Amino acid sequence: MNTILITGTSSGYGRETALHFHARGWNVIATMRTPRAGVLPESDRLRVVGLDVTEPESIAAVFEEAGPFDVLVNNAGIPEIGVFEGTSMERVREVFETNTFGVMAMTRAVLPRFRERGAGVVINVTSSVVLGHMPLSAVYKASKMAVEGFTSSLALELEPFGVRARTVEPGACLTTNFAAGAMKGASPDELAPKAYAPWVRKSMGAFTGQDLFTTESDVAETVWRAVHDTTGQLRFPAGPDAVRLAQAR
Repeated sequence: MNTILITGTSSGYGRETALHFHARGWNVIATMRTPRAGVLPESDRLRVVGLDVTEPESIAAVFEEAGPFDVLVNNAGIPEIGVFEGTSMERVREVFETNTFGVMAMTRAVLPRFRERGAGVVINVTSSVVLGHMPLSAVYKASKMAVEGFTSSLALELEPFGVRARTVEPGACLTTNFAAGAMKGASPDELAPKAYAPWVRKSMGAFTGQDLFTTESDVAETVWRAVHDTTGQLRFPAGPDAVRLAQAR
């Protein structure tokens, strides 16, 4: 029976992906920074484990506890919206520590296992912001673009060993805690220095007026497809808005 380890499963895409694979007979190792009861169903095929992807000791402990597994899904991430000029470098580093360096650290930890077995899949969840020009996302997009570039090169390095690396690019989802965190208290004055406020209002209006959005199920189903794909496809847009952006590009 196959086993998958997923980071960031306390809500949103990670939680839905854990449920999706569990419902299809997989063993699931669901990690989250602060494990909570009731987030996922109790099952002898589902383990909830605490993990902070920015802490090497936490990563080592999880890999020790997890045992062998077949798929790593790097889903854990933190949101960030706002004008770059109004974003502190401290916040920039915080975003990259989780969204970029956390992905690299988890991947680095699993590669010896996968390479020695001659099998394994790494799925890195990025974002549809990498597919087009989107305002108020300079820092977040940079952190995800870095993962896209990392994965495209990594896939070539791993191919001789029978290990696959892929990205899943979710569109905009309005029902996740991630989205709520990004938009919490989001007013033009809070997202940018005052000079940008009129432009920010216009940009936010364009976003809320779009006609297509992504659901958690869209992402879970796309992760499933990416895990099982054998065509060599590298990038997998998830959700109708992401697919439209990918087609336009």
